[in-house]
Amino acid sequence: MADSKPAGTDMARPGLVYRHRLATRTWHWLNVVTLFVMLMSGLTIFNAHPRLYWGAYGADQDQAWLQIGAAGDRGYLRVGDLAIDTTGLLGRWTNEAGNPVNRAFPSWATIPSSYNLALARHWHLFFAWIFAGGILLYALWSLASRHLTRDLLPTRAELRPAHILHDIGQHARLRFPKGEAAKRYNVLQKLAYCAVLLVLLPLVALTGLTMSPALNTAWPWLLDLFGGRQSARSLHFVAATLIVLFVLVHVAMVVLAGPLNEIRSMVTGRYRLPKE
Repeated sequence: MADSKPAGTDMARPGLVYRHRLATRTWHWLNVVTLFVMLMSGLTIFNAHPRLYWGAYGADQDQAWLQIGAAGDRGYLRVGDLAIDTTGLLGRWTNEAGNPVNRAFPSWATIPSSYNLALARHWHLFFAWIFAGGILLYALWSLASRHLTRDLLPTRAELRPAHILHDIGQHARLRFPKGEAAKRYNVLQKLAYCAVLLVLLPLVALTGLTMSPALNTAWPWLLDLFGGRQSARSLHFVAATLIVLFVLVHVAMVVLAGPLNEIRSMVTGRYRLPKE
């Protein structure tokens, strides 16, 4: 995540502006580590029961809306009535020793690489508290500094359909903002960041809490809010998947826009405005 700090151009180096505050840069790189560990340890946890349900279900004989498994020597991903052959990637794959393994996600995508549910839960829960604490601190800072209202929330003019369609067209042609316009987020960035910050991250955190039996006792309203533990697990998986898609698009845009300039801005805070 990033924020544009309203600051003048560095007179010693024309075109160089201070774009990202220290708080944003720290939170950004902390998220890189925490999300990486949580996603990979979460896949190990998912391997223990590679099925997802809606409502008060969850036994092996119940109908799952998503399932990753193997039938014979073929791996599959089943979503509803649609089954996709995923042999070699999901469900059935070959380990480092060259032996076939029937397990949802392969070892290279999980923490730990060998199946160890207890250890994966330790990794996941430890980094979950770091993740949740970071969200809380960043949210408080965003409100106090007006980062949310000044930099991230789209204006009424930006939400006009014509404006959004224009930005979509510009991105489809790989025409990125230049000059002074590059100091600010465009409406697509604002909508994406707000979706992640205000919807997906809180959803991941709250559904994660809902899956804890201890917290169910303290906060039983979480089960009512998400329609049961299995529905919360499904929403947790969907939200995490959408965050992964956001990260992939984010990385792709960084590469297309100029990785050295973009990464430098998230390390030092300074960004060189592309020339018009």
